Order: sequence, then structure tokens, then C-alpha cells
Amino acid sequence: MEAGFLNLRRAWLLAGALLLASGASFAADRIRTESVHFKKGTSGAVIQSRIKGYEIVDYVLGARAGQSMNVSMATRNTSAYFNILAPGEDEVAMFIGSDKGSQFEGALPATGNYKIRVYMMRSAARRNEVANYRLEINIGGAGQTAAAPAPGHDAKVAGTPYNATGQVPCSMGHGQPTGSCAFGVEREGGGNAMVTVTRPDGRKRVIFFERGRPTGYDKSQADRGEFRATKEGDLNIIRIGDERYEIVDAVAEGG
Repeated sequence: MEAGFLNLRRAWLLAGALLLASGASFAADRIRTESVHFKKGTSGAVIQSRIKGYEIVDYVLGARAGQSMNVSMATRNTSAYFNILAPGEDEVAMFIGSDKGSQFEGALPATGNYKIRVYMMRSAARRNEVANYRLEINIGGAGQTAAAPAPGHDAKVAGTPYNATGQVPCSMGHGQPTGSCAFGVEREGGGNAMVTVTRPDGRKRVIFFERGRPTGYDKSQADRGEFRATKEGDLNIIRIGDERYEIVDAVAEGG
């Protein structure tokens, strides 16, 4: 029994060390807490906000053991991340973004309030950098229905934050055949948009458009691919390393 206790203690110490190694500073007096509420009939929420310097935000939401959670963050600041803390935890994270990337998906281990902690790496915080971000949170569970779309030109696809969804041609490796990837687009008007593409492995890639032109993507420290975009008529051919996406103008601009 003593050996088991020591092994458990070592595991928690290792998790704590990983958290500290992330380079984030989590002083309690710097953490702002916000509750997350899903609109009636939906199973998710999208949060668009920003942090600056040492600012930290805890997004708190309740969930049940066994439910699935999917959290992804899109930001142009490569030093901004999120961690996930299980119910009852204030420091030790079950998911560390600086180590695992910009998306979490998995079954939840316990019932209670989870914290999704958005923060900046210490080196960037010292420089007082700003990170604008979009945080998408979804909880899977039975008995949930989709919300009706909002009226007007900016109507959303039911149950999603997107103005339109569909499929785009995509390829994930040099010389690989072109397949099809699901996408959702959030339009801001004037050709400005964020196109979220779900890759065949389930991970998401966010491509930014400005005035109808692709200008960048949600680059993380794990990404080494060069961003390139060319145009053939109304078709944008976007390459991110070995990834290739074909997105027509109407996706970002509507119509």
C-alpha cells in the first residue's frame, strides 16, 4: 500500500512539474473567472476574447463523468494556450496546451466544474503581448438538441457557431490523393472570416481570411509548415507545409 501511495504521489508531482515547465504564471490574484453557459438546446459555446501580458482567464463549466469534451483555441499569438483543470483542482492540469497543442478531445473523468484556463507563456507575458483568441467548447451528451438559426443574413447553421458548413478538397501529405474535409466558416463581413477545417484525423485547422484573401492560420509551436496561398479564378489553393486546401471565394465572402 505504501508503494502504491508513493507511486501516486510521484505521478502528481510529475504533473505539477509539467505545469510549471509550461512557463505560465498562475498567481491567483491574476486569474479572472467567467462562467460558461450554453444556449438552450445547444451543446457548446464559442468565446471570442483577448488577454494581455500576465492576464489569465478561467472559463468554468459543469459536466458529468463520462461525457465527452472538445475544446479548441484559435489565435495568431503562438505563445497563448489553454489548460484544462478537473473538478477540485486549482493548479494541476489534466491537459496542458503548451505540451499537447491547441485542441483537447476526450471523456471526462469526474462530475463537477471544469476550468479551461487561457494564459500566455511567461516570456510573452513579460513583453506585455496581446493575444486575441476564439475558444470553442463542446460537451457531448444524450438528449441535446440544436438551436434554431438566427434570422437574417448572418444566420448560423443550427447548433453551430458557423455561418455555413460543407466540404472542401484537401490533402494531408505530399503526393497524397486529394480527399474531402468538413469545414465551418465564421464570417465577419467584408471578406474577413475564419474557416475551420476538420482534418481526417479529427484535428482542426483554422485558416484566416482578410478582404477575401487567405492570410494565415492558427500556427502553434508544433507547426513547422510554411503558409502559401495562390489563386486560380475564384479558387484559393492554400498550402501549410504538406497540407493542401482548396477554398472558393464564396466560403469567406458568402453568396
